[in-house]
Amino acid sequence: MDKKKLILVTSPPACGKTFISKNLAKALNNCVYLDKDDLIVLSNQVFKVAGEPEDRSSDFFHKWLRDAEYLAILEIAMDALNYNDTVLINAPFKHEIRSPEWMADMRKKLAEKNAELCVIWVHTDVEVVHQRMVKRNSERDTWKIQHWDEYVATQSYDAPEGIPELFIFENSSEDDFEKSIGKAVKHIRGSEEYGHIR
Repeated sequence: MDKKKLILVTSPPACGKTFISKNLAKALNNCVYLDKDDLIVLSNQVFKVAGEPEDRSSDFFHKWLRDAEYLAILEIAMDALNYNDTVLINAPFKHEIRSPEWMADMRKKLAEKNAELCVIWVHTDVEVVHQRMVKRNSERDTWKIQHWDEYVATQSYDAPEGIPELFIFENSSEDDFEKSIGKAVKHIRGSEEYGHIR
């Protein structure tokens, strides 16, 4: 029996995670797609009740909400693996994928479900990231754009090291995307056959 797959599509914000995650989920066929951003509506209610501004860069968010969002989306993903062989999570996993302890624990939990991990790292040139962030004009990016140099200094655009399950998805241009999507499916499925989804 083939092992189930938990796919983490990761990168700093505005590298193209959501676009790639949705297209990859379609190309894989019969894949459960989960987006951590869908939990923002719940976190915003916590901000409201606590009398805090909806600032996802704030100390309040990082102390009380950030880890809770990850725990929630991972709980949903683990449950989904009971009913489907392939589950994809669209989320940065900024700290998690650079923690050998977290990665080892995740592999152990997945092994109990006859599942294995696949990490897709989206690589995009920093200037392209800036252009995309300005273009999408999201409220969550306001502080980042206004304090760009300060924000970029907090991000790592280099792929994490020491992850045998890692696939680097190049996404600085449309041509990069076209070349990477098929390779990503092959990496996950072991086959070059995939749907041309845009």
